[in-house]
Amino acid sequence: MDKRRKFIKQSLLLGTALGSINFLSSCENTLNKKENELSEKLNIEPKAKPKEHLQIQKNSVILFQGDSITDGGRSREALKANDAWGFGTGYANYAATKLLGENPEKNIQIYNRGVSGHKVFELANRWQEDCIDLKPDVLSVLIGVNDYWHTMTHDYKGTIETYLTDFNALLEQTKKSFPNISLIIGEPFFVKGGTAIQESWHDKLTPYRVAAKAVADQHEAIFIPYQEIFNDALKIAPVSYWAADGVHPSMSGSYLMGEAWLKALKSI
Repeated sequence: MDKRRKFIKQSLLLGTALGSINFLSSCENTLNKKENELSEKLNIEPKAKPKEHLQIQKNSVILFQGDSITDGGRSREALKANDAWGFGTGYANYAATKLLGENPEKNIQIYNRGVSGHKVFELANRWQEDCIDLKPDVLSVLIGVNDYWHTMTHDYKGTIETYLTDFNALLEQTKKSFPNISLIIGEPFFVKGGTAIQESWHDKLTPYRVAAKAVADQHEAIFIPYQEIFNDALKIAPVSYWAADGVHPSMSGSYLMGEAWLKALKSI
């Protein structure tokens, strides 16, 4: 009976964690307040709210972009759409596998072009080949952890203003090429207690989370609040279960991210 109660409790907690994903308004009040302050400081004028969900059409091209969290150890040689070797072992693999498996009639073409260690300006350096040339209908971008982390470990001199300005410019360029593109922006996040995480991450990474939300709002993108998702996950299991170093998700962490991404899409 005790085991049964424990199972029910864990199931309810997990349901709460996954059910808490609200893609348009789930960020904390403090995040929204800081977003407004940062937007005003950097002269970001908010536009209309994004669509509540996207619907994948037949023959859609979907592109995942980002750093190592999206990369997931993918093969650089496997560049064709829907090639399992080209997706690594992270959330992009999970989301693409489920999306393809449950929509065989739609002839969806999915690519992963995440590159480990990259920051926004490095995405920009390869954007023609790794985005524009692929002509995506849906673009998903998760970037920002390295834009902060590498100021601590790689002598990177970029600032939060650099991140926001470069990210905004990248999406403006993309929308000029594809005015009808649908955008999904993932929130940069950390998992508290990870071996690579310091106390300063909470305060220092928060502006990048705020900036990512501001960019999503500016470009009418769906925003995925990964920080909240992992905060809730820690109520169920320790950091070692979700992302041992606090940055790179485990299989379990990738599951949470993949499910969140698919719920943002609402196409299955």
